[in-house]
Amino acid sequence: MAAFNVEEFVARFRERAQAVKDRGIPPVEGEARRAFIKHAENDYMDFSLVAGAVASVEDEHLVLRIPLS
Repeated sequence: MAAFNVEEFVARFRERAQAVKDRGIPPVEGEARRAFIKHAENDYMDFSLVAGAVASVEDEHLVLRIPLS
């Protein structure tokens, strides 16, 4: 297995957050539309939290320090 690159890992989450933000809403209506929007909002928040983390590898563990303020 290749060496784990923490910076690349965080960058992938930054890209995913931007992709969620940039994607459109498919032509769905009603409850399906509301569910799609809710999932997109959750995806964006999750990806953004990891993207903004200070990441390190300590004692063979990935440590993410995520500011919650």
